[in-house]
Amino acid sequence: MSATEAQVLSALRRVIDPEIRQPIVDLDMIGGIAVEGGAARVALKLTIVGCPAADTIERDVREAAASVAGISTVDVDVTIMTRAERDALTDKLRGGRPKTVQFGPDSLTRIYAITSGKGGVGKSTITANLGVALAAQGLRVGIVDADVFGFSIPGILGLGDVNPTQVNDMILPPVAHDVKVISIGMFVPSSSSGQAADRVVSWRGPMLHRTIQQFLTDVFFGDLDVLLLDLPPGTGDIAISIGQLLPQAEIIVVTTPQQAAAEVAERSALVARQTGQKVFGVVENMAGLPQADGSVLDIFGRGGGADAASRLSTADEQVPLLASIPISIALREGGDAGLPIVLHQPDDAAARAITALAARIAVRGRGLSGRKLGFSVN
Repeated sequence: MSATEAQVLSALRRVIDPEIRQPIVDLDMIGGIAVEGGAARVALKLTIVGCPAADTIERDVREAAASVAGISTVDVDVTIMTRAERDALTDKLRGGRPKTVQFGPDSLTRIYAITSGKGGVGKSTITANLGVALAAQGLRVGIVDADVFGFSIPGILGLGDVNPTQVNDMILPPVAHDVKVISIGMFVPSSSSGQAADRVVSWRGPMLHRTIQQFLTDVFFGDLDVLLLDLPPGTGDIAISIGQLLPQAEIIVVTTPQQAAAEVAERSALVARQTGQKVFGVVENMAGLPQADGSVLDIFGRGGGADAASRLSTADEQVPLLASIPISIALREGGDAGLPIVLHQPDDAAARAITALAARIAVRGRGLSGRKLGFSVN
């Protein structure tokens, strides 16, 4: 390779695959580079036919190559990887390990299961905005929409009808606001009528378990700092599956200030404890509606979140009230529009509360301290 060709290769290392989030050079997507005079020719190998990121990658390759001194024209020859090359790629991404649940007991990823005993408390809205807020603070974040029956994370994050890319048996999750996201809603085709009633998932226990297991096995999240799971309300099959598959996950209970709601929310935490999971804390959503005169209208009562945290605390495990998030019209409107409030209206009181919660989680960092590693002494 000539000196100029080496410079082009070095420039191409700056090009990141927008789905895998790694340099395309490291992914063996560059088949060759030739430079003659001021003309550069780059062989680009995409992972699959119809790659949704094809235009973006080709544009970035042209710009990177053209940035090299002495290069005046760039020709990109686009081809598709062979099956053997895709096999090598998926093996490289998995680090040579057999296909298994990515977030095992030796994983450094902090895992939080967002749960509640009942629906309608804003659990998915909190999960989506918390993930975006964490990403905005520089963390690598993934979200698993584990609410198979009531999936809503794609809509809240503005992904709409975006579908994951599949490379052999590996699924690449779409990215929204720097957060990698997977949801069963991405696999349920939209009907011609566009009616929500036509996108119904009606499965029983074994199918639910296999779906969550596939999300954690086949979906390539890469090295994450934080993984958030949006669980369905209640204490059913999926909550039990998460406890079995991710026993190291920590639980964040979402409730409203209403006492009855808080009492129901506690049940989800108690089930998690039965599988060995710890309760990280309680988030109180819809904690009053701020008024123009500075007062707060407690539409759903007050104190439920603090009471739930107190009742869940034990001598061995103190459970804090992590955040009280006020009722916010902007938060609701952002969810409907697919525009997370933490980015688009960061000065809103609800956005500030969620951002503060993200900061509290972000400082915990990564590590194996306090985790069971599965070692045994003979």
